[in-house]
Amino acid sequence: MARVAFIGLGNMGGGMAANLAKAGHDVHAFDLSADALDAAKKAGCLPVASAAEAVKGAEAVITMLPAGKHVEAVYTDAVFDNADGGAILIDCSTIDVETARRINDAAAAKGLTAVDAPVSGGIAAANAGTLTFMVGGSKAGFERAEPFLSDMGKAVIHAGGAGAGQAAKACNNMLLGATMVATCEAFLLAQKLGLDPQKFYDIASVSSGQSWSMTSYCPVPGAGPESPADRDYAPGFATALMLKDLGLAMAAAQNVGADVPMGTRAQELYAQFAEAGNAGLDFSGIIRMLERGK
Repeated sequence: MARVAFIGLGNMGGGMAANLAKAGHDVHAFDLSADALDAAKKAGCLPVASAAEAVKGAEAVITMLPAGKHVEAVYTDAVFDNADGGAILIDCSTIDVETARRINDAAAAKGLTAVDAPVSGGIAAANAGTLTFMVGGSKAGFERAEPFLSDMGKAVIHAGGAGAGQAAKACNNMLLGATMVATCEAFLLAQKLGLDPQKFYDIASVSSGQSWSMTSYCPVPGAGPESPADRDYAPGFATALMLKDLGLAMAAAQNVGADVPMGTRAQELYAQFAEAGNAGLDFSGIIRMLERGK
């Protein structure tokens, strides 16, 4: 097993670091939160006092941070000057494509190998070790990162060159945001037409309208498998995070001149939902706003 530096122990990173420790890795973990460090220690990680301390001597450096500016700052201030030449640098944060490519180039200039490896699956999958990783970077970088990512997930897919992981994540979550809105609309229409929600689920989940938003994350309480809807829309995947990802997708679309009207409308609706005080609710809770017709 390997020595791993893990920086960023939030809702996602905490579970991911714990799974690396469970797999037998020597995980040196850092976060600004004392509570997060305590939780990491209980999960078998070694808390350290700084990102730089975590990175020294590590065979793999994994970051899971809120935004591109945080990732770039950690790499510039702590990772590049302290990482061993043979370490693989893996950023699992969800950030913009251009920052991911810039970090990859900066790493290469210092003789280091970096990949971007954002995730899909949410908090439950992070804790269970069943995340999907979409990886951008060289083939050699992917092959070095894959064993570590496999200890935290069920699927590890090489999306292409630097930034391709972030591109795949942006497209995937734009699709998720739009399909969830459509799923909510369909359930609300079905109810107004007199259909029982469970009966509609039983039909649509095996018909051409089937989607992950319906069969794995149904926005209606009591229909389908357990989901945040059954827990009063406690996340799950918070609306604020969906809105962040939609923002990244819209920025990427603008950069390449892509027309994304459904993604644009989904962003507008989630912004409205968040601004009404629902940023902390699960994104599927948008059904409440649509039900009110506002």
